[in-house]
Amino acid sequence: MKRIAVTYENGNVFQHFGHTEQFKVYEVEDGKIIKSEIVGSDGKGHGALAGLLGDNGIDVLICGGIGGGAQAALQDHGIELCAGASGNADEAVEAYLRGELVNTGANCNHHGEGHSCGDHEGHCGDHEEHCGDHEGHGCGHCGGNDSGITGKNVGKTCRTHYRGTFNDGTQFDSSYDRGEPLEFVCGAGMMIRGFDAAVANMEVGEVVDVHLMPSEAYGEADPRAIFQVEIDEMPGAESVFVGQQVYLQSTSGQPFPVKVVAKDEKTVTFDANHEMAGKELNFRIELVEVL
Repeated sequence: MKRIAVTYENGNVFQHFGHTEQFKVYEVEDGKIIKSEIVGSDGKGHGALAGLLGDNGIDVLICGGIGGGAQAALQDHGIELCAGASGNADEAVEAYLRGELVNTGANCNHHGEGHSCGDHEGHCGDHEEHCGDHEGHGCGHCGGNDSGITGKNVGKTCRTHYRGTFNDGTQFDSSYDRGEPLEFVCGAGMMIRGFDAAVANMEVGEVVDVHLMPSEAYGEADPRAIFQVEIDEMPGAESVFVGQQVYLQSTSGQPFPVKVVAKDEKTVTFDANHEMAGKELNFRIELVEVL
């Protein structure tokens, strides 16, 4: 018997693990679903949610967007992760049972949980495509653990509210709108570098405004991350459309998100740059709590 939980909302895979209010839990036997039920989320933050799943005997979590801290919490409870799913929850579980669901691991929610890579409409990774040497351009601008950032909050779990805007004032994300602060370990590479650096020496209750150049955010757009593939060489490519975001698979077998930017009768052109690459970003950050 295996128990599979899916972040759930109105029949679909809910895209933000840390904010899910419900899980749909499936009991599976001999590769078939024999029972399902809706379970309420009674914890806040990824640690509490991971504990809730562990207490309910969950073996596998299927979700959309998820961060590195939540992934680690799930591992601590021995729960297998399959992130990057979208669409109908029942169909996602069936795809998992057929071995067709691609796990993206911790995916791009690094400036806040409103822009996860799980918010995509298709998964070319279901067809096991290989994209040559274009490895990891999709989510690779978020830094690592050796950030070189110093400050009294580095290494500590911080909870912040923030509002992100472009230079024209257009808002692209806001934790205030979601009603819950963002939780992350400062300096651990879970956030873009400029955000981490801003929080590193903040006092609880302090509010700061920061303007980040691309080098402090998601980097400049890399022309080498735009590549063309013959449709005949990629099963499933005939069904993609311009503007769609899908997952491909690198030569090392790691799935990564790309956007379809052009298509003709013979070829498809993909862009593996992060959607925020090349953009200047503005944040108003409020440090709510240091745990």
